[in-house]
This record gives sequence, structure tokens and C-alpha cells, in this order.
Amino acid sequence: MYQTNQYEGMLSETVIIRGANGDIINAYLAKPLGPGPYPGMVLIHHLPGWDEWYREATRKFAHHGFITISPNLYYRDGHGTPEDVAAKVRAAGGVPDSQMLGDVEGALRYLRALPNCSGKVGCFGTCSGGRQTTIAASNLNFDAAIDCWGGRVVMAQSELNPKNPVAPVDMTKDLKCPLLGLFGNDDQAPTPAQVNQHEEELKKHGKTYEFHRYDGAGHGFFYYDRPAYRQEQAVDGWKKVFAFLEQHLS
Repeated sequence: MYQTNQYEGMLSETVIIRGANGDIINAYLAKPLGPGPYPGMVLIHHLPGWDEWYREATRKFAHHGFITISPNLYYRDGHGTPEDVAAKVRAAGGVPDSQMLGDVEGALRYLRALPNCSGKVGCFGTCSGGRQTTIAASNLNFDAAIDCWGGRVVMAQSELNPKNPVAPVDMTKDLKCPLLGLFGNDDQAPTPAQVNQHEEELKKHGKTYEFHRYDGAGHGFFYYDRPAYRQEQAVDGWKKVFAFLEQHLS
């Protein structure tokens, strides 16, 4: 719990890491100053890109005592404004799941190599990053995972393609850590029925999870700079995020 007389310090900067296939990519790192040890967090950015909201979220997690890194999944697609780069990636059909996994694994490896990291690391993502979080948590050795309104976790056979060859819901049997899910009941990607289907798979395979659903909220209800923002639901959602991490990463 924060106390008004405690020391606070934080370092945030762009760093270079090794991603999929040993590729060099950049990432945004924020960490508390002090000996630690601190748990870590990997933030998987959303389809709109490696943008200001994700930098702010990276610092928010660091403020709460986590060494946090957000890898730039769009590094290979060139540079410019986040909006321009994201439009290019969207037009090309997004990032391959295998490449995303390699980049996220590189970020995880980077954190665990830091001398003041406790070794316990979680992952967090919103929108497409929520979908990718469920994939990462089923394939990599995270200690906790948070999926915020990740669409296309449940996919029809017709939606599968070379970049997305397996529906994340079909990886549920391999989920390696506790999962927190936050969803708006007005969302259409995922729909409440798709969230139900995901939850049924988690129950079927005996996985540890918490799902929270919010009335009056749709897709992206944490994004204070967009019309989708819902203050009451977002504040409660953030409380659930940090309570979940306290339980599983302490």
C-alpha cells in the first residue's frame, strides 16, 4: 500500500531486445528504482499500435511496483506515427501469431535476466493484445495473464489463416498460469456468447481463472481518450488487475 513518506523513483526508456528469430526490435521499459526484487510484466499492445496509451500503461504498472516492458510488435513494418504503422499492419492482415510469440518470449527473457527482477512475470493485453495474451499464456512460462476484451479468442474455422492457424480457445488445455479476463457486455468482439464459450473451456480443463463482465461497457472501456471509456467500470477493472497480480506474482 502506498504511503506518503515512501521513496519513489522510476526509470522509463526505449530499449533494444531480441525478438522472434533473433530479430532486433525495440521495446518500452519502465521500472521502479531500487534494489527490488520486483515482479515483472509484459504488456502486449493492441491493434491500434504501440502507442501513447501503452506507454502510459507501462509506467502505471511500474508505479505499482512491477518492472514492465512493452515490445513493439510492429517494428518490422517500419516507423512513423503509431496510427500510420498500425494501418499498414492492419492492411496486411496483422502480425503472425508465431512472430508475436517470439517477440513476447524475448521480452520475457529480457525481464528475467534483470538482476532486480524476482523472476515472477505476468502478461497483460487489451483488444488484439488480449487475444495474444491468451496465446502467450498457453505457450510461454508466465506466472499470471490478463486478457482485457480480447476478440477472436473464439474463431470459426473459416477465420483461421496462415498467420492465425489455431484459435486461442483451442489452446486452453495448455494454459500455464492463472488467467484474469475483463469484458464489457456490450462488446461484439468478443460477444458475451464467445466469452461464455471461452469460460466453458477453462472450466472443462480445470484452469484457474477469474472472469468479470461489466454492464454498460463495450470494447475498450479502459481507454480514457476514446468515447468507449467507462469511468466506473475502468476504475473497478484496474483494481481487479492489481489485486489479481498481488495474489499471483507476490
